[in-house]
Amino acid sequence: MKKQLFLAGALLAATVPAKAQVVLDLSQITCGEYLNAGADDQAFIASWLSGYFHAEFNNATLDLRAAKHNYDIIKRHCEAHKKEPVMATIKKIID
Repeated sequence: MKKQLFLAGALLAATVPAKAQVVLDLSQITCGEYLNAGADDQAFIASWLSGYFHAEFNNATLDLRAAKHNYDIIKRHCEAHKKEPVMATIKKIID
């Protein structure tokens, strides 16, 4: 049975096309890079950062109005400080 499962897994792995792995160090993304990213990438980065900072404060809630308000504040700050990392910008705003 184990041999059959192994063979089935090996066959499946051989038939699935390989995909490139992308690793992002979100602590290094600058405001300028963030602002120049496409809408989907901006939404992904914003979601990840929101989760990161909510976890830091042990906050498991999501207030969509507050999220939009915070996004607007961060976007305005980023427009004026394009070389600053986005995470540093957020830390300044929440401190």
